[in-house]
Amino acid sequence: MTQPSRIVLSSLLVYVLAGCSTSEWVHPNRPKEQFTQDYNQCQADTLRDPKLQQGIQLLIIQATERCVQKRGWRLVEKE
Repeated sequence: MTQPSRIVLSSLLVYVLAGCSTSEWVHPNRPKEQFTQDYNQCQADTLRDPKLQQGIQLLIIQATERCVQKRGWRLVEKE
């Protein structure tokens, strides 16, 4: 699988999982629309890591979410 295909597949997986859950990513200073851009940038950075280029999706998602959290985003339950 090529790297662009992995990015598309991973992004799609995140959106599907987000649609099934009752939680959302929030940031104290950024609008919701900024999350997708930050997530995609974190994912691209993650995919450049040689340790994660083997394509283990769970590890890629976890590393991407850690990156997003470092940028100030938090996953919270919807009320």
